[in-house]
Amino acid sequence: MVREMKISGLTMDPQTNTPIVVLKDPESEVSLPIWIGLLEATAIATELEQVQFSRPMTHDLIRNLMTHLGVKVNKVEVCDLKDNTFYAWIYLTINGKETKIDARPSDALAIALRTDAKIYVDEKVIEKSGRLEPEAKVEIKDEEAKKWTDILENLSAEDFGKYKM
Repeated sequence: MVREMKISGLTMDPQTNTPIVVLKDPESEVSLPIWIGLLEATAIATELEQVQFSRPMTHDLIRNLMTHLGVKVNKVEVCDLKDNTFYAWIYLTINGKETKIDARPSDALAIALRTDAKIYVDEKVIEKSGRLEPEAKVEIKDEEAKKWTDILENLSAEDFGKYKM
Protein backbone atom coordinates (compact mmCIF):
# COMPACT_ATOMS: atom_id res chain seq x y z
CA MET A 1 0.00 0.00 0.00
CA VAL A 2 1.32 3.44 -0.90
CA ARG A 3 0.43 6.91 0.29
CA GLU A 4 0.60 10.08 -1.82
CA MET A 5 2.82 12.73 -0.28
CA LYS A 6 4.08 16.21 -1.12
CA ILE A 7 7.37 17.91 -0.40
CA SER A 8 6.65 20.12 2.59
CA GLY A 9 10.11 21.60 2.93
CA LEU A 10 13.83 21.27 3.47
CA THR A 11 15.76 21.51 6.71
CA MET A 12 19.14 20.52 8.15
CA ASP A 13 19.94 17.70 10.56
CA PRO A 14 21.49 19.47 13.57
CA GLN A 15 23.66 16.44 14.42
CA THR A 16 25.16 15.70 11.00
CA ASN A 17 24.68 18.99 9.10
CA THR A 18 22.98 16.94 6.39
CA PRO A 19 20.01 18.35 4.44
CA ILE A 20 16.66 16.68 4.99
CA VAL A 21 13.72 16.78 2.61
CA VAL A 22 10.43 16.37 4.44
CA LEU A 23 7.53 14.64 2.71
CA LYS A 24 4.06 15.15 4.16
CA ASP A 25 0.73 13.47 3.56
CA PRO A 26 -1.66 16.37 2.80
CA GLU A 27 -4.59 14.32 4.15
CA SER A 28 -3.03 13.65 7.57
CA GLU A 29 -0.21 14.71 9.84
CA VAL A 30 2.12 11.91 8.69
CA SER A 31 5.56 13.17 7.67
CA LEU A 32 8.66 11.42 6.40
CA PRO A 33 12.15 12.95 6.71
CA ILE A 34 14.71 11.76 4.15
CA TRP A 35 18.38 12.67 4.53
CA ILE A 36 19.86 13.81 1.21
CA GLY A 37 22.98 15.43 -0.17
CA LEU A 38 23.56 19.19 -0.36
CA LEU A 39 23.58 19.24 -4.18
CA GLU A 40 20.30 17.33 -4.32
CA ALA A 41 18.80 19.66 -1.70
CA THR A 42 19.82 22.58 -3.90
CA ALA A 43 18.20 20.90 -6.94
CA ILE A 44 14.96 20.46 -5.01
CA ALA A 45 15.06 23.96 -3.51
CA THR A 46 15.66 25.67 -6.85
CA GLU A 47 12.69 23.90 -8.40
CA LEU A 48 10.44 24.64 -5.40
CA GLU A 49 11.43 28.30 -5.68
CA GLN A 50 11.09 28.20 -9.49
CA VAL A 51 14.63 29.48 -9.99
CA GLN A 52 15.69 29.51 -13.65
CA PHE A 53 19.33 29.16 -14.65
CA SER A 54 20.77 30.22 -17.98
CA ARG A 55 22.01 26.65 -18.57
CA PRO A 56 20.26 23.37 -17.67
CA MET A 57 21.28 21.79 -14.38
CA THR A 58 21.54 17.98 -14.13
CA HIS A 59 17.89 17.23 -13.27
CA ASP A 60 16.73 19.73 -15.89
CA LEU A 61 18.90 17.95 -18.45
CA ILE A 62 17.36 14.60 -17.47
CA ARG A 63 13.86 16.07 -17.89
CA ASN A 64 14.82 17.56 -21.26
CA LEU A 65 16.26 14.24 -22.46
CA MET A 66 13.14 12.34 -21.40
CA THR A 67 10.88 14.89 -23.07
CA HIS A 68 12.94 14.77 -26.28
CA LEU A 69 12.82 10.96 -26.29
CA GLY A 70 9.08 10.83 -25.57
CA VAL A 71 9.47 9.31 -22.11
CA LYS A 72 6.78 10.17 -19.56
CA VAL A 73 7.37 10.11 -15.81
CA ASN A 74 4.19 8.60 -14.35
CA LYS A 75 5.11 8.79 -10.67
CA VAL A 76 7.92 8.28 -8.19
CA GLU A 77 7.76 6.06 -5.14
CA VAL A 78 9.93 5.92 -2.05
CA CYS A 79 9.73 2.15 -1.82
CA ASP A 80 12.04 0.93 0.92
CA LEU A 81 14.31 1.75 3.82
CA LYS A 82 17.18 -0.65 4.54
CA ASP A 83 20.15 -0.02 6.83
CA ASN A 84 19.28 3.70 7.07
CA THR A 85 19.24 4.02 3.27
CA PHE A 86 16.10 5.05 1.43
CA TYR A 87 15.26 3.54 -1.98
CA ALA A 88 13.00 4.85 -4.73
CA TRP A 89 11.51 3.90 -8.08
CA ILE A 90 10.81 6.23 -10.98
CA TYR A 91 7.88 4.84 -13.00
CA LEU A 92 8.11 5.65 -16.72
CA THR A 93 6.20 5.07 -19.92
CA ILE A 94 8.52 4.49 -22.88
CA ASN A 95 7.04 3.73 -26.31
CA GLY A 96 3.76 2.77 -24.67
CA LYS A 97 5.39 0.35 -22.21
CA GLU A 98 5.53 0.95 -18.48
CA THR A 99 8.75 0.34 -16.63
CA LYS A 100 10.48 1.46 -13.47
CA ILE A 101 14.05 2.39 -12.70
CA ASP A 102 15.92 2.42 -9.41
CA ALA A 103 16.86 5.86 -8.10
CA ARG A 104 17.96 7.68 -5.01
CA PRO A 105 14.91 9.34 -3.47
CA SER A 106 16.53 12.77 -3.76
CA ASP A 107 16.96 12.37 -7.53
CA ALA A 108 13.49 10.87 -7.92
CA LEU A 109 11.97 13.81 -6.04
CA ALA A 110 13.92 16.39 -8.05
CA ILE A 111 12.71 14.74 -11.27
CA ALA A 112 9.12 14.46 -9.98
CA LEU A 113 9.09 18.20 -9.30
CA ARG A 114 10.31 18.96 -12.81
CA THR A 115 7.82 16.63 -14.51
CA ASP A 116 4.78 17.27 -12.29
CA ALA A 117 4.77 13.58 -11.34
CA LYS A 118 3.04 12.46 -8.17
CA ILE A 119 5.10 11.31 -5.21
CA TYR A 120 4.19 8.17 -3.29
CA VAL A 121 5.65 6.49 -0.23
CA ASP A 122 5.20 2.83 0.65
CA GLU A 123 3.55 2.43 4.07
CA LYS A 124 6.35 0.09 5.19
CA VAL A 125 8.84 2.96 4.75
CA ILE A 126 6.77 5.17 7.05
CA GLU A 127 6.55 2.38 9.61
CA LYS A 128 10.30 1.71 9.48
CA SER A 129 11.26 5.36 9.76
CA GLY A 130 8.98 6.38 12.61
CA ARG A 131 6.99 9.57 12.41
CA LEU A 132 7.74 13.22 12.92
CA GLU A 133 5.41 14.96 15.30
CA PRO A 134 3.42 17.53 13.29
CA GLU A 135 4.35 20.45 15.53
CA ALA A 136 7.78 19.18 16.55
CA LYS A 137 10.53 21.73 16.23
CA VAL A 138 14.14 20.66 16.31
CA GLU A 139 16.24 22.89 18.47
CA ILE A 140 19.48 23.48 16.62
CA LYS A 141 22.45 23.73 18.95
CA ASP A 142 25.29 23.31 16.50
CA GLU A 143 26.15 26.71 15.01
CA GLU A 144 27.27 25.28 11.65
CA ALA A 145 23.98 23.36 11.30
CA LYS A 146 22.05 26.50 12.25
CA LYS A 147 23.93 28.49 9.59
CA TRP A 148 23.06 25.97 6.84
CA THR A 149 19.47 25.68 8.04
CA ASP A 150 19.12 29.46 7.86
CA ILE A 151 20.66 29.52 4.37
CA LEU A 152 18.33 26.82 2.99
CA GLU A 153 15.22 28.19 4.68
CA ASN A 154 15.86 31.73 3.45
CA LEU A 155 16.80 31.03 -0.17
CA SER A 156 15.09 33.23 -2.69
CA ALA A 157 15.16 33.41 -6.46
CA GLU A 158 17.33 36.53 -6.29
CA ASP A 159 19.99 34.64 -4.32
CA PHE A 160 20.56 32.24 -7.18
CA GLY A 161 21.04 35.07 -9.66
CA LYS A 162 24.25 36.01 -7.84
CA TYR A 163 26.07 32.94 -9.09
CA LYS A 164 26.93 32.04 -12.67
CA MET A 165 26.55 28.42 -13.74
